[in-house]
Order: sequence, then structure tokens, then C-alpha cells
Amino acid sequence: MYPATYYAQTRSDPTTRPALQGAADTNTVIVGGGLAGLTTALELAREGLAVTVLESQSIGFGASGRNGGIVSPAFACGSDAITARVGPDKARALHRLTIEGVQRLRSHIQTLNIPQAEPVAGLLNLRRFDQASDLHAEAEAFERDFGYTFTYLDRPAIQERLQTTRYLHGLEDPQAFHIHPLNYLRALAAEVERLGGKIYEQSPAIGCHLGPQKCLRTPNGQVTAKRAIFATGGYTGPLIPRLKCAVLPIATYMMVSKPAPELLAKAIKTRAAVLDDRRASDYYRLVENGQRLLWGGRITTRAGSPQAVAADLRRAMLDVYPQLAPLQTDLAWSGLMGYARHLMPQIGQMQPDVWHITAFGGHGLNTTAIAGKVLAEAILGQSNRIDLFAPFGLAYAGGPIGLAIAQLTYWSLQAQDHWRERRR
Repeated sequence: MYPATYYAQTRSDPTTRPALQGAADTNTVIVGGGLAGLTTALELAREGLAVTVLESQSIGFGASGRNGGIVSPAFACGSDAITARVGPDKARALHRLTIEGVQRLRSHIQTLNIPQAEPVAGLLNLRRFDQASDLHAEAEAFERDFGYTFTYLDRPAIQERLQTTRYLHGLEDPQAFHIHPLNYLRALAAEVERLGGKIYEQSPAIGCHLGPQKCLRTPNGQVTAKRAIFATGGYTGPLIPRLKCAVLPIATYMMVSKPAPELLAKAIKTRAAVLDDRRASDYYRLVENGQRLLWGGRITTRAGSPQAVAADLRRAMLDVYPQLAPLQTDLAWSGLMGYARHLMPQIGQMQPDVWHITAFGGHGLNTTAIAGKVLAEAILGQSNRIDLFAPFGLAYAGGPIGLAIAQLTYWSLQAQDHWRERRR
């Protein structure tokens, strides 16, 4: 059963898939039918491997099918923190992967002919306090190191695009884009099946044996395989305790307005997506060719009710665009993202032929697109690029205490953001 989200209501593919019944054999079994699991399945199926995907709900049920839809070169972890852990050379190599992820996702849309993904070019990364020197430095570094161009926007340039006084500086990224993530994901699933892969919905993995032969049990069946891959993200359960202990499920929120094209056009004069640079940023974009506004943001350690989500996000929207007060909310929803303590994706091998690919921390579209490729290369012996993620392993995330610390940290960062903005 799909959640009450805009993406679910506007999905182009109504296909439902059966639950696993009885015994099945495969080369590789993948637990999790989100972006990470299906991208990995696609890469392996393209190389001729038999793959079977077990999804506990429906394809795209989790964060993969109900996120903000923004595709840009970034990790949840900041550049300085990455460099401090791995050094400048490996940090640059990791950032190249995020750019490659953007390119690979765009290529999937083109080569698989997925117009229903509705790609729209452009992203504005905006700032709500008066400091620009680091933005210029970031633009210069990306141009120098990667040949990737950002355009600096001052306040008048921003106000040509957005009728608000909230933003003072920003960077425009014309190579980033935004999509309908559920339609994209379901097209990946269809391609996996076209290549011979099997996908079972309503098939949670409830037991496993991970010896030389892997065996995954579901309520009504079991899969035996040479290898197993766990791609469960924010919905990681207790099946693999080491994996569950390494991932924090963090909730984020979204809403979409009722159609109001004339009202929206007076406030938002760009089809680019918008993202501010606060710690738990607001992000938003026009959808349906400017008919509706999709708005997301906030972070908590548990999902809230749709009514509370709508009220909170509406306050955030009106803080930026008070002229949108007449805009009515149509739908609001929440979902769980997987975060590691170090805020980087966790991609690696837990034991022989048992792999994990998880914790994409709110930046899953481009990073899963490249992570699935990197993991497939490692499995097939084609490259060792997966080693770049070795410093970001399955560190214990702290359990309930970790969630409490995460919530307190978020509130502290919110206060810092508020103080910086007041000083402008």
C-alpha cells in the first residue's frame, strides 16, 4: 500500500508485484527495493547476473519514492569533514563520484527513455545570512578540480528569480536537475525485470542464514543465493544487528500545494529547484509545469502526523513567501532516511559475499546512482573504487541515545541558524 504522497498519486506505472511464494534460487539476492537496491540490481543484471529483489512493502515505499527529487553533486557530510577524515586527494575522488552520480542518473533517464521522470534542469543553493567569500571559494574549487561550473548569485539576481527578501547570496547549478523520483525508480524496476531479474513486493526478509550459501526467508518463501546485499536505508530492521546499529532512522517532511499557477508565478519565477544552506534546509520546486509547489524540510527522529507536517512546513513557506498565504495544502507526508554517525554512505562487505549499501542521508538520488555502480564493480572485480568508502564504515550510531543526540544536535543547529540570520 503506497503512502498518501503526491508521487504515489501521480505515478505513471501502476504495476504491483507478487509476494514471494515457495523456494527460489538466484545468483544475488538484494534486500530492499529502493534506489540503492534497484540501482545495484540493474548494474548486476546488465552484466548477466541473476538477481532477486525482496521488498517488504512496495517498490519505492521508503524515502526513495517520496523524497524532494533534487539531483545534485553532494553528500550529507560536508566537504571539510570529508577532507579531515580521508585527506584532500581522496576527498576530491569522492566528490568526483557525486558528479558521476548526477551524470549516471541523467543517462538512465535518457537511455531507458523515462520521460515520466519529468527531469527539469537547475538548482539554486541559497543563503539566508550575509557571507559570500566561501561561496566564491567553493565555485572556484569545483571549477578548478572538476571542471564543474557554478554561477554566483547576489541578492538582485536572486530576486529576479524569487520574490522574497530572505536570501542574500547563492550559487546556481545548471547541471543539477529535479525529477519525479517514484516514476524514475519504477522504471528502473521494470528494466531489472526486462533483463531477467525478479522483484517480489510484500516480502520482508524475516530470517537469514549467511554461510557459504545464503538463504533469506520471507513469510511465505525463501531465496537461496551465492551472495546477499542489504539495501534497507532508514527502514533497516533487526535482521542484521550490526547493520541496524549503524543506521539512524531520521524523519523528514514534505507537502504539495493545490494547483495555483497564477499565485505561484508571482512568487517563484524559475523552474529550477531551490535549496537553502541551513543545517536542515528548506527545499522546494514547482511541479506540474508550475501548477503546484512541492516543499520539504525539517528533521526529527520520528515521523509526525500529516496535519503536523503540513502546519510546520506551511510556517516555513510563509516565512519565505508571505504572499503565498492563500495557497492551500493538498497533501503532506513524512518518511525515514538512513543516516550514519559520520553522515556518509555505508558501502562495503560485512563478510564474504555479504554486502551493504545504505545510509545516504537525504542525498540519495545521485549517490545511490553511483554507489550501485561502485558496488557492482567490486562484486564483479572490475574496480576497487569501493575502497574510497572504507573510512566510512558501519560505526555504531548510538541506538536510542544516538537518536536523542541527533535530535538535540538538530535543535542546536537550528538555533545557530536563527542567530546567524538575525545578525544579517
